[in-house]
Amino acid sequence: MSSSVDSRGNDAMIARLAVSARRAQRSLAHSAYEARQSLLEAIAREIERAIPAILRANEKDVVREEQAGMNSSLLDRLTLTPSRIEAIANGARKVAALPDALGRTLIERRLENGLELRQVTVPFGVVGMVYEARPNVTVDAAVILLAAGNAALLRGSSSARESNEALTSVMRSAIAESGFDSDLVTLIPGDDRDTVRALLHARGDVDLVIPRGSAELIRTVIEEAKVPTIETGAGVCHIYFDASADEMKAIPIVVNAKVQRPSVCNAAETLLVHRGRKDDLLPRALEALTAAGVRIHADHEVSTIAEKYGIASTPANDASWSTEYGTLDINVALVDDLEGAIAHIDRYGTHHTEAIVTEDEIQAQRFVALSDSASIMINASTRFTDGEEMGFGAEIGISNQKLHARGPMGIEAMTTTTWIVHGSGQIRS
Repeated sequence: MSSSVDSRGNDAMIARLAVSARRAQRSLAHSAYEARQSLLEAIAREIERAIPAILRANEKDVVREEQAGMNSSLLDRLTLTPSRIEAIANGARKVAALPDALGRTLIERRLENGLELRQVTVPFGVVGMVYEARPNVTVDAAVILLAAGNAALLRGSSSARESNEALTSVMRSAIAESGFDSDLVTLIPGDDRDTVRALLHARGDVDLVIPRGSAELIRTVIEEAKVPTIETGAGVCHIYFDASADEMKAIPIVVNAKVQRPSVCNAAETLLVHRGRKDDLLPRALEALTAAGVRIHADHEVSTIAEKYGIASTPANDASWSTEYGTLDINVALVDDLEGAIAHIDRYGTHHTEAIVTEDEIQAQRFVALSDSASIMINASTRFTDGEEMGFGAEIGISNQKLHARGPMGIEAMTTTTWIVHGSGQIRS
């Protein structure tokens, strides 16, 4: 009985929060873009002023989760530093500097009967975010949604509870001081999963839900949701060294893609090497990765070559090829050609980011044509699949799906459209 009562209570709570968010959102949607830009600037300033308080809150989360045995990858995502908080604030400023995503005319035409049609961008309305152990998402998601005229209902994980509460409090204060309703941004209270279920079932009250986190979280949201969702995805990203790959480019690219920040979804998890480069490029890549502290998971042929050079490796299997490590681990395999690389990627990849290193433009274009991925890199690290790096200021997530939005999602992806039809008394016969 108590579970049923709790469930109804959470449903009612989400409904109340959504009503308040929609009331607040209506005034934002009709505001001038300069007002929304000023709002984001105010949020950035308040975050910078509150750095000591945010760090104190984050330390509580980190200490608690470290004692609870959270793995190093998740701890890295959870941890805030002064420079990371400053980067969050700067991300808000970069979003504020972007062109207005609302009111853009995408299609305009005049029909034979004199009707004038325009397809115009408008906000979604009330958008829910469900995410894990990444307090930066609290701000990134909120500022992108606000810039696009939406209200945000945020449901972070219990592991980042103190951090999320501190960041949300700062944003709500800045929103109120800017003359808007603070309910534009709300952190959903509670740690139990039933609050997530209530958010996912709030069809009609909530217009869209976006998950961001582990493959398990994303799968749960997609399968459970009655509210429309945008499917972000896990990042089992690949780098393929083609037969013509330039070693001076290839080695730094794979080391950067794996080592620069291994915990994030655009880090490389598998290196595929053309068999014609097994005696020169492959050993040097293995040596460079090992020197950077990376553990090698290899197919039989690569293991044999690694042993010849005194490089330690462990056997890779189907589970390895499908794993988003988030740690200093990488799979390595030899393939016969580009088609072999694509076949491997199709079998084990997640359609996130794939990269080719090649000096052959024809092979590069074949890789692009055959890769079914949200982002494709030619002679560049997979780490560039990122909203800030791509000029979005920040990102609300990276979509692996093909509907509406794909790849890093900025303010344009957080809009939908309305058809506006101007007539002069026309009626349909």
